[in-house]
Amino acid sequence: MGVAIQPWDTHECRQDGEYRAGPLFNAYTIEERLKSGMVYPAYVRRDFYKIMLFRGAATLHFGDQSIVLNNDTLLFFNPRVPYKFDGFREDISGYACVFKDEFFRENLRLKLDEIPLFMPDAKPVFVLGREELRETEVLFEKIVRELNSTYDYKFELIRSYITELIYYALKLAPFRNTHKESNGTARVTAVFLELLDRQFPVELFSGRVLLRTPKDFADRLSVHVNYLNRAMKTETGKTTTEHIFERLTGEAKAMLKHTSLNISEISYALGFEDQAHFNNFFKKRAKTSPSAFRQV
Repeated sequence: MGVAIQPWDTHECRQDGEYRAGPLFNAYTIEERLKSGMVYPAYVRRDFYKIMLFRGAATLHFGDQSIVLNNDTLLFFNPRVPYKFDGFREDISGYACVFKDEFFRENLRLKLDEIPLFMPDAKPVFVLGREELRETEVLFEKIVRELNSTYDYKFELIRSYITELIYYALKLAPFRNTHKESNGTARVTAVFLELLDRQFPVELFSGRVLLRTPKDFADRLSVHVNYLNRAMKTETGKTTTEHIFERLTGEAKAMLKHTSLNISEISYALGFEDQAHFNNFFKKRAKTSPSAFRQV
């Protein structure tokens, strides 16, 4: 018999505010979601992965970026990066599938958080040509058809179709090779980047960035700060401080644009001693003040 998994609805909510959720997987057409009265929530992280074939025009706010969508587009989302859509037109269409990490753990060796498409620093937005669109549509059609079937092994088939979508996208735009030769500096760099990534995005109203300096990370990694700095420069071409400041700046921009937190609260959440320190940091990095950036 197939795995007894029931389809689930995402934490996208309907206009009446009702949230519905189930365990591991769901797939649907965008048209049927719009007809049901579903609205997308504000700029937040979800607790699931999503792959979407989007047809139409809208603006996607992804991390600290705003991306205008005007074509047939294949999109990948992960639980670590917040996002939202706005500016929808009435004629949008397409497909989406959403799934928890656990959906892949039983039958697949893929680790979703190690796939380049789902890395926090990726920009997994693929504008599709006619042939690429058809290839992608066929896979989504198979996913939706199997989900609505009574076949015992339908979820095994669905996993294979999602895997094919992932590798097809990697073929469209190969990402950097993430499987570097294992050595001391590469391992330290990988663990540093993982520690940095885990701090973002900051949980609204409750979280705070605790690791903010190279020494903070070096102490956590049990290495000398000079060794960490050399490893980062060798492996990435950037200093440890540059990596930290880039992430702090990106998170600050996202929080200013997409949350209701005031500047003092954002300053605290990002680990700054006071608002003046945050203002100086942001102005130096973004070439404008936090208040001016929020008003643009």
